[in-house]
Amino acid sequence: MALIKGRTMPTSFMARPGQVQQRWYLIDATDQVVGRLAVQIANILRGKHRPEYTPHVDTGEFVIVINAEKVRFTGKKLQTKTYEWYTGYPGGLKSVSAREWLEKHPDRILREAVKRMVPRNRLGRKQMTKLKIYAGPQHPHQAQQPVELKLPH
Repeated sequence: MALIKGRTMPTSFMARPGQVQQRWYLIDATDQVVGRLAVQIANILRGKHRPEYTPHVDTGEFVIVINAEKVRFTGKKLQTKTYEWYTGYPGGLKSVSAREWLEKHPDRILREAVKRMVPRNRLGRKQMTKLKIYAGPQHPHQAQQPVELKLPH
């Protein structure tokens, strides 16, 4: 409480680095829509679900996603959506369809969707390191005792 002319006023809480304890969450991506799942994951990574949220401090949690190969797209996105990137060489524009990525690298689809929802700076890159995505139902993070998070379909 701040003292202003004899009155106490509530002050805003600003988290400091290392002050907020970070927990681990486990999310099952089976039959989840890619974009809707990515929004919820990005909010947890950034810490926007907590009352201690501070925009310039990493107040987020760790997220483990299992069964990334079982995510789904709405409409005809599985056939029509393409992911493009540039290699840095002349004529190096690469393109791949969502179906191909889902078959070869199912974790990349979700990682790209979440990456585009976090800040594009040092803080966002640090928050993305707390995202662990696995294609199947197994993960090596049992020692962290993750809390299973139930998300609506």
